[in-house]
Amino acid sequence: MISPSAFVATMQRCGINFATGVPDSLLKEVCSEIDTGMPVGGHQIAPSEGAAVGLAIGHFLATRRPALVYLQNSGLGNIVNPVTSLAAKEIYAIPMVLLVGWRGETEESGNQIHDEPQHRLQGVITPAQLDLLGIPYLILDADSDFETAIHEAVMQAISCSQPFALLVRKAAFSRSSAQTHPGLNVELAREEAINKVLLTLPIDVPVVSTTGMASREVFETRKRLGQAHSRDFLVVGGMGHAVSIAAGISHASPDRHIVCIDGDGAMMMHTGSLAVSARYPNLIHIVLNNEAHDSVGGQTSCAANLSLCTIASGFGYRNAIRVETKDTLEKVLLEALSSDGASFIEVACRKGNRIDLGRPDRSPRQNREDFQDFLAQTIHG
Repeated sequence: MISPSAFVATMQRCGINFATGVPDSLLKEVCSEIDTGMPVGGHQIAPSEGAAVGLAIGHFLATRRPALVYLQNSGLGNIVNPVTSLAAKEIYAIPMVLLVGWRGETEESGNQIHDEPQHRLQGVITPAQLDLLGIPYLILDADSDFETAIHEAVMQAISCSQPFALLVRKAAFSRSSAQTHPGLNVELAREEAINKVLLTLPIDVPVVSTTGMASREVFETRKRLGQAHSRDFLVVGGMGHAVSIAAGISHASPDRHIVCIDGDGAMMMHTGSLAVSARYPNLIHIVLNNEAHDSVGGQTSCAANLSLCTIASGFGYRNAIRVETKDTLEKVLLEALSSDGASFIEVACRKGNRIDLGRPDRSPRQNREDFQDFLAQTIHG
């Protein structure tokens, strides 16, 4: 396996002293090492993969040195515009190295390694996406000569004046000894907050829940409480878009409340969406803020040390409040249900989840059909 510390050290020897990106579960060990092993000021977690490419472009303009941009392959869609419209050798010719975690990877035989539903299509098309974007790449696995691969990636990026990718297979990196951000020192766990929300909501209120652990905990909580899964739309992919989906439902169903259970990293990824969601008086936007990308390794999110309520108020939410206890959460949620303006509830949570946390046993297609039936029944029933 590849040593994360040796990988970061080799990267620096090859001239890369700045790294940016959005954390990924397959890259979590090397992401942790980047956070502690880069020189001071040499690492910046970005709100989105596209923003990371922008940071890398700026770094090259100022230093004439390529940067490292790390991302999950699902984030390739977010870099299409800045890569093709800015970094491509036909435009500004900006060298950079992309470190891409290959979820839903395919083996040389063509067989796909089992992964979650949201990664299956993305896993199949990832090499073709890189080809279409004109980004040359090498595949890294546990047995790769990573030093040679890094050297080639940097040299190719510089000599060709364009991005070059290292596509990383599952379990390529060994464990890192680097410590991640401890998170908030508060009493409320994310799953406890979700439990309180679902117990407090009336049975006819639909819920849209964000990518990662939050949707898994929503599903598990419904199962434990004996409640119908049809009440929830689980946004298992498309990080950052849950609130827009909820806003779309709010627009089409103005006479009912819609609840979005969101995360701090997801909110920050497409923050501009708040300018739209804040316009719907029937929307209740709950952001579970643990200041971390908890689902992919616990790295610090861009929300750390920010007042999300202040941000939400600036975008136009009529009611915006931060809570840190279950009792306060229940009180504020009940007030939001009787309010005539869009509400934003920031829930301070600590990092972590149950070791035995399960995954949804219904397919995304089943979830969508059940949820649509629930919406139809509660509107017209």
